[in-house]
Amino acid sequence: MDLYDSRAGITSFLFLKCPPEPVDLAFVFCSPSLSSLYPAIALYKAGLAPKVLITGGGTAVSGAPEWAFYRDHALEAGLPESALLIEMEARNTAENAAFGAALIEKALGWDRVRSLAVCAKPFHMRRAVMTLRRHVPEDRRLIAQPPDDPGDLSADTWWQSAKGRRRVFGELTKIGDYALRGDLGDV
Repeated sequence: MDLYDSRAGITSFLFLKCPPEPVDLAFVFCSPSLSSLYPAIALYKAGLAPKVLITGGGTAVSGAPEWAFYRDHALEAGLPESALLIEMEARNTAENAAFGAALIEKALGWDRVRSLAVCAKPFHMRRAVMTLRRHVPEDRRLIAQPPDDPGDLSADTWWQSAKGRRRVFGELTKIGDYALRGDLGDV
């Protein structure tokens, strides 16, 4: 196996992406910047996702809580408050998945949610899907919907900068850590 094969293997493992399709809910993993919200907005506006769940209690680039930053942007983009479910406490991916899944059960019920669009940073998509799979009934479809934002690490170029390599190899380490703690489901 040469360097290209290793790079291609890492890229195909981490950078999951599915074509858009109708789902019952877009599940947005917040981060300090907004790009993870963009696929959810696009799905909602295209009539493909009637509900958007925003989860994250960290701090956004604006200084506001991530959930508030994302909510405000979703409202400015034209999504009605009634289309939003907001989870305000999660501080990491495991909590995003656990707390978000609990909110789905409480607010909607799993009988009304058969498919979810998973909206997270491109390099983070594998861990987001695997972690969410641990908390979502196994017969629910998870559709990877990362943003296509120039500010995010790209599957086509991540290895070209030291920062990109650190983020990607750090993500692989986090997947191993999550697996050892039992935080991942089968995908």
